[in-house]
Amino acid sequence: MTNGDKADIPTGVEIILKALETMPGNPGVYRMLDAKGDALYVGKARNLKKRVVSYTQLARLPERLRRMVAATATMEILTTHTEAEALLLEANLIKRLQPRYNILLRDDKSYPWLMLSEDHPFPQIAKHRGAQVRRGSYWGPFASVWSVNQTVQALQRIFLLRTCADTVFANRTRPCLLFQIKRCCAPCVGRVSEAEYKTLVDQAKAFLSGKSGAVRQELAAAMEEAAGHLEFERAAAIRDRIRGLSHIQGTDVINPASLTDADVIALHQEAGQSCIQVFFIRGGRNNGNRSFFPSQARDAEPGAVLSAFIAQFYDDKPAPQLILLSHEAEEPALLAEALSLKAGRKITLLVPQRGEKHDVVQHAQTNAREALERKLAETAGQGKLLAALAELFGLPEPPKRIETYDNSHIMGTNAYGVMVVAGPEGFNKSAYRKFAIKSAITPGDDFGMMREVMRRRFTRTLAEDPGRESENWPDLVLIDGGAGQLSAASAIMAELGLSDIPLVGIAKGPDRDAGREWFFMAGREPFQLPPRDAVLYFLQRLRDEAHRFAISTHRNARSKKITTSELDDVPGVGAARKKALLLHFGAARDVRGAGLKDLEAVPGINRATARAVYAYFHPGVRMEET
Repeated sequence: MTNGDKADIPTGVEIILKALETMPGNPGVYRMLDAKGDALYVGKARNLKKRVVSYTQLARLPERLRRMVAATATMEILTTHTEAEALLLEANLIKRLQPRYNILLRDDKSYPWLMLSEDHPFPQIAKHRGAQVRRGSYWGPFASVWSVNQTVQALQRIFLLRTCADTVFANRTRPCLLFQIKRCCAPCVGRVSEAEYKTLVDQAKAFLSGKSGAVRQELAAAMEEAAGHLEFERAAAIRDRIRGLSHIQGTDVINPASLTDADVIALHQEAGQSCIQVFFIRGGRNNGNRSFFPSQARDAEPGAVLSAFIAQFYDDKPAPQLILLSHEAEEPALLAEALSLKAGRKITLLVPQRGEKHDVVQHAQTNAREALERKLAETAGQGKLLAALAELFGLPEPPKRIETYDNSHIMGTNAYGVMVVAGPEGFNKSAYRKFAIKSAITPGDDFGMMREVMRRRFTRTLAEDPGRESENWPDLVLIDGGAGQLSAASAIMAELGLSDIPLVGIAKGPDRDAGREWFFMAGREPFQLPPRDAVLYFLQRLRDEAHRFAISTHRNARSKKITTSELDDVPGVGAARKKALLLHFGAARDVRGAGLKDLEAVPGINRATARAVYAYFHPGVRMEET
C-alpha cells in the first residue's frame, strides 16, 4: 500500500463513522463508493450498523479491505425487511455495478432453452434464447447451443416432431428431407392427423419432464399391438424410436438416475484462482456443463466463493429444487431461504457425502480441476509471450492491456474503425469497441479514419479519467498499417498529450504475405521478425482478430443499410406506400428526385402524402414553385 493510501485511511474511517451516526440496525445493503461515485464494495447485513462498524477496526482488516476503506468517499444504504431480501438485492447490485472489491461472476451470456409452441395445431420444437414471449412450454436452461441441439435431434428421432417455422409449414406441398430420414412425421402434408400428432407431443412433454419410463412402456405396448396386427413396418418404426430413447436414457455418472431436476456446482482452487463447474440436470438428463472463473477471489475461502457465485448466478435465472455443492457454502441456510423466496418454492442446498449424488459432484469437481489447469497453462504461455513482447518493443513490463485498431469500408461507404483488446487472459471481447466514422472521409482515406478513431477513443477516456487511474488505459497500441497509419495515430496522441503510450504499426510485407510483416515504431528503423517466431504469431493473431472484427462490423452495417430505405423516415409513409413508390419509380433515389406531380400520379399515393414526401426530400422549397 502506498503512503498516499495510508494517509487516506483516516479519511475513509471518518466517512464510515459519520455514516454510522444515522445508520439503522435493520437488515439491508450498504455500498461503499469512491470519489467518482463508482462502487467499491456492495455488502449485505442482518444489522447494518453492527456490520459496517467492523470496517473502522483497521487492525482486524486484511490489507485488501484497508485499501477499500482508504478509497471510500461516501456510503449509501438500502434497508430491506429481511436478511434474505438483502442477499438478493446484494447479488443484483453486484452483477449490475461490478464493484472492485467483491467476488464477481462475469456471466453476460443468456442461456438457450428448448421451446414447444402452443399457438399452432401442430406444435413446433425449437431452441430459444431471450424473453419467453411466445405461448408455449419452455424447458431448460441448457449450458450451450450444442446441448440444446442434441436434445432437439433426440426429440426428432424419438417423437418425430417438426422443427420448421410456421411459414415454411404453411407452404409445404410435399414432405421435406427430414421426413425421408425419419426425423419428422410430415404433419405439414397430412401424413399424421392432429390427434396423432398431439399424442407425439404429449409423449415428448412426458420425456422432458423426466417420465421417460412411462413413455417407453407406451411405445413398447404400441409396438406389440402393431406386430399383433401384422403391421411390421409400423412396429419396426416404433422399435427404432425405442432404441433412440434407450440411447438417450443411458445411465452413468453424467446422467444420474436418482436426479430429476438439479444443478451440480463444484469448485476447485489452485494458484490463487478459482474455477466453478456447473452441470444442468433437467428431467433426468444432462443439459450440459459450463466453466466459470470468478474474479477477485484470490484470498477467499471456498464457502465464500460458492456463496457469492450462487447468489449472482441465480439472480437472472430460475433455480432448480436441488443444488448439489462440492463445498459447504457460506451461510447456507440464508442462501437457501433467499433462493426459495425468489423462486416461490423450496430450494435445497446439499453437499452429498456418499452415493450417486456424491459421484456426480466428484465428476463435476474433476471437470473444474481440469478446466482450471488448462486455463493456468494458457495463462502461463500468454505470460511468456507478453514478457517477450515487452522485450521486443522496449516496454518497462509485460503489457496488461493491448489495444489493436483497424478500419473497414468500401470506397468510403459504411466506414467503421474498431478496437480489440487483449491481455494476460487472452482476448477481452466485452472491451471491444466499434466506431462509425462520422466525418466526411475521402474514399480510401484510411489515415483520416484512423485519426478520427484515435481522437474519439482517447478524448473520451481522458474526460472520464484525467488522472489515468483506471484499467481502461492501454500499455501498448497496435495499428494495422504502416508508417502512414502510425504517423496519423501518433499525431493525435501527441495532440492529446499521450505520447508516452507506445504505438506500433504492423504492415504486411510483399504480396501481403503473413509472416513477412514489417513493424514500425517512432524513433526506430522498421524491422521484421523471423518467420516462425512465437511473438510474430501472437502479433498476427492480434492483428487478424482486429481485421475480423472490422470486416464483420462493416458487413453488418452494410447488410442493415441494404434492408433499409430513405423512405423509412418519411412521415406518413408506411410499408404499403413505400412499396407503391418503389414499384412506380424503381429506387429510392428516383423518388427523391421526383416532382410533386409525378408523386401524385403514383397509385395509392394521395395528394397529402405526395406533398409530405416532396417536402421531406426538398426542405425549404415552397410547393407552389414546383
